[in-house]
Amino acid sequence: MKYSAGAFGAVSLSSLNFGCGGGGGEADSVDTFPVLVFSDIHFNPFYDPLIFAALDAAPASDWAGIFQTSSVKAPSAWAADTNYPSLVLALASVSQNLGKSPFVIYTGDLLGHLFPVLFRQYNGGVQNEAAMKVFADKTVAFVTAQIRAAVGNLPVMFVLGNADSYVGLLPEPSFLANTAELFYTNFLNGSVDHQAFLGSFTQGGYYAAQPPGINLTVIGLNTVLFGYAQTESEVQAELKWLDSSLASAQAAGRKVWLLMHVPPGAVLGATATAAGNVASDGHITTATMMWTPGRYESLMAILASYPGLVTMTLAAHTHMDEYRVLSPGNVLEVTPAISPKFGNNPAFKVFSIAGESLRPIDYRVFNYDLASMPGQFNSYYSFSSAYSMQGFLDVTLSELRPILVTNGAKQALYRGLYYSGNNASNPITNTNWPIYWSGIGKMVPQEFIDSVNSY
Repeated sequence: MKYSAGAFGAVSLSSLNFGCGGGGGEADSVDTFPVLVFSDIHFNPFYDPLIFAALDAAPASDWAGIFQTSSVKAPSAWAADTNYPSLVLALASVSQNLGKSPFVIYTGDLLGHLFPVLFRQYNGGVQNEAAMKVFADKTVAFVTAQIRAAVGNLPVMFVLGNADSYVGLLPEPSFLANTAELFYTNFLNGSVDHQAFLGSFTQGGYYAAQPPGINLTVIGLNTVLFGYAQTESEVQAELKWLDSSLASAQAAGRKVWLLMHVPPGAVLGATATAAGNVASDGHITTATMMWTPGRYESLMAILASYPGLVTMTLAAHTHMDEYRVLSPGNVLEVTPAISPKFGNNPAFKVFSIAGESLRPIDYRVFNYDLASMPGQFNSYYSFSSAYSMQGFLDVTLSELRPILVTNGAKQALYRGLYYSGNNASNPITNTNWPIYWSGIGKMVPQEFIDSVNSY
């Protein structure tokens, strides 16, 4: 990659067989298996300043013991990133709910927000970039090792998030080079050729893997790059690689799952809270978008060349329980965050996959209610039961979007589930609801604005 950190200095920093068959498309009978998906841990190793020096001096393999000496025993509260007690709670629940999942999916952001800023603060205010990079690498090593311990020998399919970075904005070349072996060893567990992985990952932060025992290619994209105009050449190289990877999967008779961190479409919270943007009637004048103009259209043009090949698309980044309809038959599922940074309760999803088609037919959400602080994550809801809809998710979720306009009960349900159960901080109102609804189906700026204003 040709871009540098300086180019971005101005940018603000038991098996689950549930919900099968029935309407919404003809699902594969009862031949299903679960796949657990979690995301956005945003681990904060600075939560207890009293142990920072010990962490800084120790190898990552000693960190768990150091964290256990901390007097901070409570999980992270809302508006904070994940501390060690929260990480232990989350990974215990991940381990308990794997069922017969053949692999696990992690959709990005291992490192906490403002990582380089916080390192400097706890390093006595001294700017030491080399030391910060070492500490960040140790944090990646620690968290990936903790995840590996929780999931046993299962491969962890993953993508990088915008916070997985030394500059706190995007995975830059030095971060990719320094962490590639960590991700290959601690996460992928032999599910991709070593040299092939290093080639594409160190080049642009993306890769393709073939999980053992399943006729599937998992493609981990780096869509963080899609949000910056400065990365045009890198994005074009990634899209060319994606086209080639899809062609190879199709030729081999494999289905494809696409993983990304940053989804296309609008940044809903920012659009809904921008000063002066939302009128009393809910109309807006502008929209904050996730990707630079043209990138969504380029991606969809490639996918259109391979109809039926991609059977599931996953993203994260927003920290919320939402979804986006990219095109007819192509629905992107967003996994809520483990980090409660933006007022959400920590949560993750377990999808039920139809074995023959490798299409999802349901999901269950597990959350941790920070208001009551139980001893573990608990089952929160399943899609099929909550919405009384069954069938392939790409069909049922597409059908749900217009229903959210006409069915007040289901609209209230969607709005209530958005923050994974923490409705005290839920900002969705009757006035700004059209923004959140339009964000489900409109990925292009003007189409999104028009949808909001004509709601």
